[in-house]
Amino acid sequence: MGSSVSHAAAPPPPAYGAPPPFAAADAAPPPKPHEEEAAEEKVDYLNLPCPVPYEEIQREAFMALKPDTFEGMRFDFTKMISQHFALSHSVNMGSVEVPAQGNDVIKIPTSNYEFGANFINEKMMLMGRVSHEGRENIRVKFDLTENLSVKINAQLTSEPHYSQGMFNFDYKGKDFRTQIQLGNNAFYGANYIQSVTKNLSLGTEAFWLGQQRKSGVGVVARYDTKKWVATGQIATTGMVALSYVQKVSEKVSVRS
Repeated sequence: MGSSVSHAAAPPPPAYGAPPPFAAADAAPPPKPHEEEAAEEKVDYLNLPCPVPYEEIQREAFMALKPDTFEGMRFDFTKMISQHFALSHSVNMGSVEVPAQGNDVIKIPTSNYEFGANFINEKMMLMGRVSHEGRENIRVKFDLTENLSVKINAQLTSEPHYSQGMFNFDYKGKDFRTQIQLGNNAFYGANYIQSVTKNLSLGTEAFWLGQQRKSGVGVVARYDTKKWVATGQIATTGMVALSYVQKVSEKVSVRS
């Protein structure tokens, strides 16, 4: 008996440019770059983002241009009493710069101690501080509903005509914010800011200071992208503020 061995011919190589054998026949080609840009440019005007509060329209520029710096020594200690209640102690020792005639600056040594108590939960925030001189700072925020909140900021001193108080009623809509302000010295104010596109928001404000019999109107514009933020603010009081913040690899450069 004999044995026979047959050699099957090797399969031909796949043609150049043919899809791999495991690729789906109906697979769609990847989108082209210009098609992706066109998809990103589509704006759903019925689903715009909520803008930042009016008073924080230039918060990126303030954080970069006005950092929390001081000359001297500061000590802060906070003790959590419960999940929502905490006590704090703060000691500051340094100097205060007082302008003088010409280019000279006078530095006056100063020190301060403050005792604070904070209560924060899901709907309420109570923050109070009292200094060794008897000056009190009070901040209250209470959420009446999911969209409506009340804010109270007060500074009480023993010196006459230096105490201040402000009540804010904030309403947060789906794509807008509005605020009504009531303060001492017969101060009344209101502002409104609206998202026009997913990047652009426009706002306006008006106020009346009854004690000084002064009024003012202002407008703001903010354009926010993933890489940069540009803001502009103009008021009849003579204030003009322009800022440009560009983010580069977690670093922020500011031009204003």
